[in-house]
Amino acid sequence: MSDSLNLVVITGMSGAGKTVAMQSFEDLGYFCVDNMPPALLPKFWELVKESGKIDKVALVVDLRSHAFYDQILDMLTGLDKAEKVATKILFLDATDAELVSRYKETRRSHPLAMEGRLMDGIRKERNLLTELKNRAQVVIDTTNLSPRQLREKLFLTFKTTDHPTFHLEVMSFGFKYGLPIDADIVMDVRFLPNPYYVPEFRNQTGKDQPVYDYVMQQPAAEKFYQEFYTLLADVMPQYQAEGKSSVTIAIGCTGGQHRSVAFAERIGKAFAKTYPVDITHRDVNKRKATVNRS
Repeated sequence: MSDSLNLVVITGMSGAGKTVAMQSFEDLGYFCVDNMPPALLPKFWELVKESGKIDKVALVVDLRSHAFYDQILDMLTGLDKAEKVATKILFLDATDAELVSRYKETRRSHPLAMEGRLMDGIRKERNLLTELKNRAQVVIDTTNLSPRQLREKLFLTFKTTDHPTFHLEVMSFGFKYGLPIDADIVMDVRFLPNPYYVPEFRNQTGKDQPVYDYVMQQPAAEKFYQEFYTLLADVMPQYQAEGKSSVTIAIGCTGGQHRSVAFAERIGKAFAKTYPVDITHRDVNKRKATVNRS
């Protein structure tokens, strides 16, 4: 943890994109708190300091807590004076017409117009937030931005070199235990001979060198690997362009012990030269566990 705390206060007009912003800051590695009452801030800082592990915090502040509005201004004044806290205010805005359109689409009630006209609530909120907007170091008009474009703009503005915003999850699995529901890309390598039927390989896995070599030396293995790798290398930049923060590549065989493990290891290590990669093997020990129980 660094000596100073990087704090971003996310605020702005209701409907301007604060939820998307908070999700984006989570992907950037920030500890995010939504709509915390200002009176709780001192206790929150104590917990942050005691943890010793948090150096980036994003707080969402809006007029859902309008009863505490004066406290919000006092809180920001106190943050400006705080030592070892680098504070930035991010203010999200949009035109009145766009905000009305978004509220009509979601059928939500404006927090300042629960029983009145929507436009009255928007105007009242805009007036109340004038001082916050004037204090903001970063103001983004989201009128013509899609959620993906807003995420990209926030990443460009706030990302740090020590936290990658895009990474790969490469996993192996066994089809007999079901498809992984969180997979973005699924590949089946059951077309290759199964090392399970080679007695000396039965209790080993694709991480063991003899099994890995056996799988990769199959006539179809190298051609498949080269084409699969090329396909993945071509589409990863497109996932990034769409605002994805991660992609999960799932490679399956029958039991998730041999072939899929070997290919997950090879694919993962190859892409680790370009992206942060996490390699996991969901079912690699399930067959062993079943044998031991029986």
